[in-house]
Amino acid sequence: MYYVYILISLLDRKLYIGSTPDLKARIDKHEKGFVKATRNRLPIKLIYYEAYTSKIDAMKREKYLKGGKGHDELKVLLENTLLKNKYIYL
Repeated sequence: MYYVYILISLLDRKLYIGSTPDLKARIDKHEKGFVKATRNRLPIKLIYYEAYTSKIDAMKREKYLKGGKGHDELKVLLENTLLKNKYIYL
């Protein structure tokens, strides 16, 4: 399986979108500071993920979510999660 996942930084309240074949190991790397993009934004929290059987499909979805339309979709999809936890993102 391949996963597209969304993290939120509890430090700066910004989202990080990524993909991986091993979600648990990847989140562990983020939490331990081994990922350059989130190292200075710890702590982070996993707030969403999707599973795909195709690596290409996961990569396409990741790219879409990082774009303007994808970010707009995330605001709708995760509205309650972001507001409930007082994540100032919307």
